[in-house]
Amino acid sequence: MDTLSIATIVACVVSFLICGIPFGLVIANAMNGVDVRKSGSGNIGMTNVARTAGGKAAALTFLCDVGKGTLCMVASRLAIAALCLDGDASMLTLDSAFGWVSTTLYAACVLGHVFSPYLGFHGGKGISVGLGAALGLYWPLGLSMLAVFLILTIPTRYVSLGSIAAAASLPIFSRLYGARAWALVPVVIVSVVVIWSHRENIGRLLRGEESRFGVHHDKEDK
Repeated sequence: MDTLSIATIVACVVSFLICGIPFGLVIANAMNGVDVRKSGSGNIGMTNVARTAGGKAAALTFLCDVGKGTLCMVASRLAIAALCLDGDASMLTLDSAFGWVSTTLYAACVLGHVFSPYLGFHGGKGISVGLGAALGLYWPLGLSMLAVFLILTIPTRYVSLGSIAAAASLPIFSRLYGARAWALVPVVIVSVVVIWSHRENIGRLLRGEESRFGVHHDKEDK
């Protein structure tokens, strides 16, 4: 096995472990004594944290989840470039011959969050960390996905609707921004997994039973 492949595997494992850290669970418990796994939808992501632990905890969760994705992508690409490509990180751009390395790292970040090794391989739905990792992969890709999310979420207040659409747009934008065939495989996998993680939301949306975004207010907030 060549050095680039070994470095990519190691970076993917490290990214999977870091992005698997359940910040929503930790922050909600630390700030409000709430176990989000037993409250609301039971999800550890920003939306359920907002509903069960309040806006401050949700904002911090969002920043941490976005941040871990961005950090892992940027650090991993720089490390791989330094070790295997004479420090030339431009060889790992989305549209390059080694674009598959970056999109594989991207998949490791999102899948680490969705299948957190610290929670029995159960985790969040991958949207916040996916946004952060996309910004680290190719910032126009991240902003494009964010635009899709906001366009659908703001008028409807259905976070799940915006999330599903953003996930579905990932392979499309990746191809538009020049990703080659092999580089598209990991992003397609991520798109399918994230949409699959929203399968219950899809059912509620179709039945008109999905909850709109809201923030929990306790007595101290009033």
